[in-house]
Amino acid sequence: MQITLQRQPIDHIETNALILPVFQERREDRLGLGELYDAGEITGKSGEITLLHHVPGMRAARLLAIGAGKPAKFNAAELRRAVGAAIRHLKSKSIKEAAVWLDESEAGAGYVSAAVEGAILADFETDRYKTEKKDKKSLDAFTVALAGGGPHHEAAVERGRILGEAQNFAREMANEPSNRLTPLALAEYARRMAEEFGLEYEVLDRDRMAQLGMGSLLGVAMGSAEPPVLIILRYQPASPHDGSTHLGLVGKGVTFDTGGISIKPADGMEKMKYDMSGGAAMIGAMRALAQLKPAIPVTALIPAVENMPGSKAQRPGDIVTSLSGKTIEVINTDAEGRLILADAITYAQRLGCTHLVDAATLTGAVVVALGHIHVGLFANDDALRERVMLAALAEGERMWHMPLDDDYKDYLKSAFADLPNVGGRYGGAVTAAMFIKEFADPTPWVHLDIAGTAWLDEGKPFMAKGPTGVPLRTMVRLAMDWQ
Repeated sequence: MQITLQRQPIDHIETNALILPVFQERREDRLGLGELYDAGEITGKSGEITLLHHVPGMRAARLLAIGAGKPAKFNAAELRRAVGAAIRHLKSKSIKEAAVWLDESEAGAGYVSAAVEGAILADFETDRYKTEKKDKKSLDAFTVALAGGGPHHEAAVERGRILGEAQNFAREMANEPSNRLTPLALAEYARRMAEEFGLEYEVLDRDRMAQLGMGSLLGVAMGSAEPPVLIILRYQPASPHDGSTHLGLVGKGVTFDTGGISIKPADGMEKMKYDMSGGAAMIGAMRALAQLKPAIPVTALIPAVENMPGSKAQRPGDIVTSLSGKTIEVINTDAEGRLILADAITYAQRLGCTHLVDAATLTGAVVVALGHIHVGLFANDDALRERVMLAALAEGERMWHMPLDDDYKDYLKSAFADLPNVGGRYGGAVTAAMFIKEFADPTPWVHLDIAGTAWLDEGKPFMAKGPTGVPLRTMVRLAMDWQ
């Protein structure tokens, strides 16, 4: 998609369709819209779409008025959604070119970036493997139009393009079927990206992980014919750094999860190709960071495995020794994500990471608790938690701080090993986080359970059904804003 910036009066914009955000409680009189407000055809409610043709006084062929809700609640995240909804509507009409007009109050750099992101994200479709694409529709060109502004707007357009393309890159990986996206194939995605954008790349194979003692990670992979890998991507800033901060991003990369011997029900199991969404988001975040260039070093680690019930598969009751030296009784082989994260987090500490964030489609319990709206956020450090929460708020990726009191450790007791991999029926998302905390401490650490937010079971007006790319934007903002 071609992305451009124009500085023109609203009635001078030449395009197939001009998108104009309109609001509740703020009557829009330009371009004859006041009459439609009076008639009740336009209310400004969030997501409302009114498409007009050949509006007098306009050079644009069409005007799409997109409801943006109440002005007091409008922000960059709402603009991102509004532009996305408008683009998907225009695509359905086979319109190939569009622009969005931003008034002075909406023309800050964050809004410009969000508008570009919204258009790019809305253009993504999940029909890659359909052979008949008679109705294939895409947007060829998108313009952000405003009356004036300075050079920071060009930088905002570029930032929006980088973030939107990185998020779609992560969504592309998460949408791949598991017969095509094996752990080695995921590593190949990462390798090609690293070479293109100048990141350091390394992969640990099964033999190297065995030499190191990653028994927790390797135990999960025992039932699969597909070899496991630990993918490592490194970004180093060009300017010397004081060395006090090294951010580690750890993403769960289970390319397919049957549950292993503790096998999942058949209903819905096909969606388990998305169980590497955390890993995909971290790879995508590194793609963006390689271009945006934060001031701190960032290392991403993606433990990639397939969890299968083969003849050599890990069994309930098995005891494994993690890289940290702690022993784990495997009570449920379907609680595999925390097992691979444990070793990846320990290795991140050995690589010198001073602050850690992991993202994982970890538990169904977090979906029960928070639905498909909020990411469950757990932390052992208040300062890092606040950094992540502020980054998420700025990027419109909703997160909710969950408890991690020491009392929850009482659920994680084993008579045979240092700890079990599950803690019983109650507080499943919390006990999963508490398990990971045993390996993260004392390093400042945040755990993001994205099981309910990494995938859309039904498409939204602004985004296609399937992978979302959460929490890529938050991770990029976290690294870029680090002071």
